[in-house]
Amino acid sequence: HIYHALYFALSILHVLYSATSTLHMHLIYTGLIVLIFINREFNDKKNTQIHTNISSTKMLSQDQLHQYRQEGFIVIKELLTPDECQKLKTAANKLIDDWQPEEDYSWMFPNGETKERSGARQMIDSSDKISFFIEKDAVDPPTGKLNREKHLSVSMIGHYLHMLEPNFKAIAFSDKIKAIARDLQYIKPAIRQALYIFKQPLIGEKITSHRDSSYVSNEPFKIDGIWIALEDATVENGCLWFIPGSHSTPTRRHYIRNPNEQEFNEGKLLINMGEDQFDENAFIPVEVKAGDAVLIDGQVAHKSEQNKSSYTRQICAFHIFESHNSIYNKENWLQLTEPFPLLYDE
Repeated sequence: HIYHALYFALSILHVLYSATSTLHMHLIYTGLIVLIFINREFNDKKNTQIHTNISSTKMLSQDQLHQYRQEGFIVIKELLTPDECQKLKTAANKLIDDWQPEEDYSWMFPNGETKERSGARQMIDSSDKISFFIEKDAVDPPTGKLNREKHLSVSMIGHYLHMLEPNFKAIAFSDKIKAIARDLQYIKPAIRQALYIFKQPLIGEKITSHRDSSYVSNEPFKIDGIWIALEDATVENGCLWFIPGSHSTPTRRHYIRNPNEQEFNEGKLLINMGEDQFDENAFIPVEVKAGDAVLIDGQVAHKSEQNKSSYTRQICAFHIFESHNSIYNKENWLQLTEPFPLLYDE
């Protein structure tokens, strides 16, 4: 509007001076009008370019997508800022501040089968809650009580952080995560779970070789994990290891809800079916910096070793699956009584 007003005013002056003034003044005002047009066209193109960049934001390059299809994992540098990492760490710490382990962990006192059943029940019940899971070596076997301060005992918090904790929800539904899903050609992605893993100093447990597809499946299969380092992840403190290209082989092991209703009601809630075998020598370490993310195909083999360092390896992770023309397996251990939250705005 300003450009139009200036152009109109100068046009009038141009006409007046054309009739009454010298050639010199005529050229000056003609030049001003030309400059206004050039400047307006430049800014229109600039604004159009900015709008195009915002509406077509991409997180993954074609080279990254090719590598992901070939190897089953990639590193996304600096997905989160240092401030975003710190906000999630502070939020997790606050959750532990408010947690009373003595009330929550009565299941730790029994031994044998009862303890196993209670642990499985806690897994299932955590599907739509914020639950706390303990490092195995943080428990005193004779008493079943924690042998160290609670903040140094928690191995994981899950599995509904993305809906019940505002800081995690902000990241889970951020434009960054949505852009990754779009780059992976998701049509109607749903968030299955959110995890916060501490990998406590010296006792952070080894996560054995596995595929995420052993724990969750849909038909047709399309599931991906977004694993975000909130602190540097190294070989010493338990970074991820992968077998590149292993996502191209079938998943044979499945950890599911027991389909035998009688056994389920009797307390045998979760069972393993089948077995995957991996060449342990084929794994390669993937060290990342705080803020970096590792994108994980649901069928790629990965693991992490015990934390042998004196510092934590804190991460958060989100798992998404395609819900468009896809069936979520009713035998998956994690089930909700309501539909899974969708990533995109409808």
